[in-house]
Formats: sequence, structure tokens, C-alpha cells
Amino acid sequence: MKYLYITDCPEIAKYVDQCGVGRIFIDLELLGKVDRQGDRDTVISHHRVENISRVKQVVNQAEVLVRVNPLNPNSAEEIEQVIEQGADALMLPMFRSVEEIEWFCDRVNSRAQVVPLVETVGAMDQLDQIVQLPGVSQVHIGLNDLHLDLELNFMFELMSNGMVEEMAAICREANVPFGIGGISTMDTGLVSGRLVLSEHARLGSEWVILSRSFHQLAHSLQELQEKIDLPLELEKVDQHFAELLKRSDFEIEQDKQTLYHAINQVARDELSERNAS
Repeated sequence: MKYLYITDCPEIAKYVDQCGVGRIFIDLELLGKVDRQGDRDTVISHHRVENISRVKQVVNQAEVLVRVNPLNPNSAEEIEQVIEQGADALMLPMFRSVEEIEWFCDRVNSRAQVVPLVETVGAMDQLDQIVQLPGVSQVHIGLNDLHLDLELNFMFELMSNGMVEEMAAICREANVPFGIGGISTMDTGLVSGRLVLSEHARLGSEWVILSRSFHQLAHSLQELQEKIDLPLELEKVDQHFAELLKRSDFEIEQDKQTLYHAINQVARDELSERNAS
């Protein structure tokens, strides 16, 4: 399993690169995000485009992935800025059609990897066409906004209702690498990181975003190191993932049913709380 760590702080980026993180995730997306997620318990980044080159200069192994804004009149200029700053990969969020990805790939023009973020119903419904585009390097399935678009109660319901499994199958058939959402540390989360990781192993996911339990909303390296032993927590993920890959078919099915039961219980609780309020 490869990890994405969200930061535009060069000092933190250098450290997590040394810890084995595969991609530094710089998040420039702001357009429409507050309207979609402003009243929810989510993290909205305020990263700066000029920090792309600063991060790029200090990492040795990790790639730098940049999530740009949804397509808008300034997209062509933003793409050029991000590529000039040295981004290895560009992620496009909130698109709803294969034509948008085609335009995006044309503008990037093979100067960086293109990673469509599938987080709308339109993107999900056209994924079989998107993975056939020659400019698409990898797909990431975004659970948070997609569950909002589908009006579900809990983002991991996309796993228990079979939608993630269908999208994973499309990617595997096209030999396009893919990742799914984010993950907490192994023993935290509304649904434990251990259970969520079991589904990544079952479906063949290769990438996952490290959630706030890994970065602890730290704004400096000192703050991060005081709050979490990141090398230890990543070692736990690595060890557990290696064990998951050795499971029997029976154990895989057991873990799947345990995960789905946990997800559906949280979804019921979320619905009850919403109805009560």
C-alpha cells in the first residue's frame, strides 16, 4: 500500500518522505468546497501554489501530487502554474463527464500524471470510459463528496453497498491503478483503520490518503512529532496489510462481512442522529 500525505509544508514533507510516504498531496481546491462541506467535520486546506516547488526541492522519493480546482475559466492558467512549479501529478476534482477529463488531459499534455478524482455520480457512471483515456495515469475514488452526491448517511456506505467494488473492478479490468478515500490509524476511526484496510486489500487498491489521525492537524514538524509517532503508525499499517494479503478466501469473506456490518451500523446511527435533530 502506498500513502498520500496532505501538506504543503516543506519541513513536514521532507520528514514524511523519509518515513516512506509515496506522495505529498498539495491541495489547492477551494472553489465550491466550503458550500459542499462547510457545515461538516472536514478539513479544508488553504495550500499555496508557490509551495509546490518548495516541497519538490526537499523530497527525495515521494512524488508531489496537486489537487487543482474544479474546471473553471482559470483552469488553463492554473494547470500551467502547477506544472511549472514541478508537480508530478495533477488531480482533477468534482468533474461530471468524460469530456472534462479529456480536456484536462489535453491541457496537461503528458507533462505530468493525470489522476481523476471520482467523487460525483456523473464521474462514477462514466468511469468505464474514463479509464480508457490514454492520458489517465491512475484513478482515485473520493468517498466523502461522492456519498454527499448520492445523499448517503456515511461515506463508507459506498463500500458496503457495492459501488466501490464495481468501480474497482472497472479499474482492474483496464489495468489502471486506483486508490480509495482515506484511512485512519489502525485502531481509530468510526470504522477502524484495520477493517477499512482489509477492503483495500480485497479490492486491489494501491493508494490511500492518510487521514487526520495521522497528521493530527499539525502545522509544524515539531507539532506533528509531539502528537504522533508516524514511523511506528505506518509500520503498523504495512505489517497489517502484509498479513491481509495472506488471508484465505474464508477469512477475506469474514472480514468483508465484519466491515460491512460496522459500516451499516454507523450509517444507521448517523441517520438516527439526523432525524433526532
